[in-house]
Amino acid sequence: MTILGVALLALCTLIGVFLGDLLGVLLNVKANVGGVGIAMMLLIAARVWLVRHNRLGHATKLGVEFWASMYIPIVVAMAAQQNVVAAVSGGPIVIIAAVGSVLLCFAATALLGRIGGRPAQDSADIEHAGAVIAGDAEAPSPVRPTTAMRR
Repeated sequence: MTILGVALLALCTLIGVFLGDLLGVLLNVKANVGGVGIAMMLLIAARVWLVRHNRLGHATKLGVEFWASMYIPIVVAMAAQQNVVAAVSGGPIVIIAAVGSVLLCFAATALLGRIGGRPAQDSADIEHAGAVIAGDAEAPSPVRPTTAMRR
């Protein structure tokens, strides 16, 4: 049910904003530091935990997935409201944190790309697909049931 997805989103957002404000106080920055990102990670973690413990019904799962997919545009809209000039004037720690987080994301993406191996595919299938795309071969026609097959 979508309403449970909204409740989970609201809970994760409240916790994330609180933790972001707390992190801002600890870093002596007068802003919420990463609260929306923390909330997004909490939403993903909560969904995974609920699925693993079979506490997420099909309808509820669809509701949570709907709000999880809607969350990215919400994050972009909230980030657009941030005052970058005020944040940078808070000191060099903001720039160091921003550059460090981007580098960490790049490194994590590269690491996950190397770890998550690709399934081996038959090279003949790949060559045939390339020939079909190039127009040198005919694509296999889809099998359509005939009248005799339906009976």
